Amino acid sequence: MSAKETETTPIHTVTEGVIERFKKIVGEEYVLSDKEKKSEYGSDKTEDYHFMPDIVVKPGTSYEVSEILKICHRYKIATTPRGAGTGLSGGALPVKNGVVISMERFNKIIEIDELNLQATVEPGVITEVFQNAVKAKNLFYPPDPASRGSCFLGGNLANNSGGPKAVKYGVTRDYVINMEVVLPTGEIIWTAANVLKNSTGYNLTQLMCGSEGTLGIITKIVFKLRGLPQKTVLMMIPFITNEEACRAIAAIFTAGITPSGMEFFEKEAAAKTFDYCEKVLNSPVTTKLIEGMNAYLLCELDGNDEEVLMRDAERVMSVVEQFQSGEVLFADSTAQKEELWKIRKNISPAVNWYTLTKSDDVVVPRANLPKLITGIKEIGQRYGFNTVCFGHLGDGNLHVNILKENISEARWEKEIPEGIGEIFKLTVSLGGTLSGEHGIGIAKRPYMPLAMSEINLNLMRGIKKVFDPNGILNPGKIF
Repeated sequence: MSAKETETTPIHTVTEGVIERFKKIVGEEYVLSDKEKKSEYGSDKTEDYHFMPDIVVKPGTSYEVSEILKICHRYKIATTPRGAGTGLSGGALPVKNGVVISMERFNKIIEIDELNLQATVEPGVITEVFQNAVKAKNLFYPPDPASRGSCFLGGNLANNSGGPKAVKYGVTRDYVINMEVVLPTGEIIWTAANVLKNSTGYNLTQLMCGSEGTLGIITKIVFKLRGLPQKTVLMMIPFITNEEACRAIAAIFTAGITPSGMEFFEKEAAAKTFDYCEKVLNSPVTTKLIEGMNAYLLCELDGNDEEVLMRDAERVMSVVEQFQSGEVLFADSTAQKEELWKIRKNISPAVNWYTLTKSDDVVVPRANLPKLITGIKEIGQRYGFNTVCFGHLGDGNLHVNILKENISEARWEKEIPEGIGEIFKLTVSLGGTLSGEHGIGIAKRPYMPLAMSEINLNLMRGIKKVFDPNGILNPGKIF
């Protein structure tokens, strides 16, 4: 190992002296050294990965995060920030062991500013809790990941999460105005100002979005908000094939309609979700699938004028009639709308309940979705694996779950990743890229050269080096 490598490689152990210093900073109760308790912080929702941290620390203030990072920077200790652990790319796993900094105590909604349509929050606030808090004031925070009932806002920022409403309203980065960040060296900064327009130097706020915890630890966030739409129309539209559903999506947008949600799922995804809801959630689904239909779209329209929404719904109907579609189901009550969304939001846990999966979320221009989904199925046949596909096809973001089922461990670890590489090559050839919202983490790290040139990657490495000269923060991710 060269001198340069020695200088920038984090150590993998934490001494008793360092642990005692952590206890003085946050209090003994917020330092976990017990093996069983530490083990909970070694995995997330990515396959069956597990990496044991040397220690878990739970700070409660920006100052405490700063003091911890100063120690880790000085002693070159690998440090992994962690939110709720709902990630699907391994981005919050301590692959180099070291320290996990859990942000679960940062759970306060500091202020909801109704006059300026802004809110200041901590990163450990659960997304749905925040959404409900602003909704109570007739305001709206649109980013809506499927795990909103458990994921943290800080994790949403780290991966630039989207969700069903991204097609109309945008993703997490579109709502971030400013944030407080603790740098890997321990300095505390604000990335911008609490204003809607800002042309003052480089945009550090946007740089932090999607950086997967590799550049700094977010300790406060200022979001912009919207007025809450008062009415919604929700339709479930069946199609004979996946490709027909994908073609219909592009046609709906070409017709000048912008749904607030445009979600796709295969018949197989729905079937596994029905089984999961009944056997695991004890909440059976009463909605029936239509015989002979193999793909479904959930199309939601929102606004404040019911007549306008119904006219748009009629336009959607006239568009889908041009494709091989079946009878459209209009959700005629709040309960039915909730059930249709329950189907979509439980697909991922249902599939992972059924079998171990490798989960990817590729994204392409909408018009190329039919070629993408056809190609994915062909690749699965060649490599001998089944897939369940679903996702936010309104913005071209397809979730692909590769099912382990009866595949041997040897093939799962050696051959199936080659098939995943073929899916990524296909995606890039169609003008797409490796991830729309799950991030790169460790799961997609080997495939980054497929989507990024070495020049691009070196620029990113250079940015990382400026923020984190000793390479301690979330090492082993992205690159």
